[in-house]
Amino acid sequence: MRSYLDFEKPVAELEAKVEELRAMQEGGNAANIAEEIARLEGKAAQALKDLYAELTPWQKTQVARWPQRPHCLDYINGLITEFEPFAGDRKFGNDEAIVGGFGRFRGDSICVIGHEKGSTTESRLKHNFGMARPEGYRKAVRLMEMADRFDVPVLSLVDTAGAYPGIDAEERGQAEAIARSTDACLALGVPNVAVILGEGGSGGAIAIATANRVLMLEHAIYSVISPEGAASILWRDTTKAQTAATNMKITAQDLSAFGVIDRIVTEPVGGAHRDPPAAIAAAGDCIADAFRELKGLDRDAVRRQRRDKFLAIGRGLS
Repeated sequence: MRSYLDFEKPVAELEAKVEELRAMQEGGNAANIAEEIARLEGKAAQALKDLYAELTPWQKTQVARWPQRPHCLDYINGLITEFEPFAGDRKFGNDEAIVGGFGRFRGDSICVIGHEKGSTTESRLKHNFGMARPEGYRKAVRLMEMADRFDVPVLSLVDTAGAYPGIDAEERGQAEAIARSTDACLALGVPNVAVILGEGGSGGAIAIATANRVLMLEHAIYSVISPEGAASILWRDTTKAQTAATNMKITAQDLSAFGVIDRIVTEPVGGAHRDPPAAIAAAGDCIADAFRELKGLDRDAVRRQRRDKFLAIGRGLS
């Protein structure tokens, strides 16, 4: 049974009515009502299209966090063949919040690193809701260094509320691990592409998203702090998160205008969670285009392009 976001209630009501009519038709308890079903289906589809065409930043935040959206492992399973996951940072242990390994993307070797939130209660606990500890970022550095050594491009799949803020993470050097992972991204001599799948939260996201090309799904968000966190700091009132979301310019459309991201990946009508295969395929096409644009650059040119890209952010704003 499909779940609905709060703002999708008008669509939910129409689709519920369609299901009722279908049940009546199948049970033989009504006359031919196919035309009414078709009319309501068309009305529901149009309502969904109109709704998602004018989402507010706060509504996009809700969509980005929706548990039914496809996550990192869904994209890996849909886009990467012969995937071999790597575990551990060779210093402390393995962090399941960061998934990484090597495989093939449309026939070419690739290194994949991503945040996995999990899709069930058990998997969410296993992956710590996508909030990585230091050993996760050190695993990412290990993978990037290996990819660089063997001239394998790197794909980062970002979906995290932020790095894990627990005491144990701080004791093991969370800030340093994030900084070293960011530095490893910048130092890569091979092309790297990052995709913001849902949430891109603060340093926990940028640690693997400092890339030659940064792509972002249409209804994803990318910010230095959550809207709730910003509201708590600015107004000491988390109920003003909606206002904070608007003022923070966290949507793909805003960030594209600022030059923070390079391309918006179009989602199916109603969001990626309504048609995961289509969303994954669209992301795959954009990823292929991004790597194609970077093909042929030597190692120095790759680093220079990445450096210039990030130095240019904000400089053209009036």
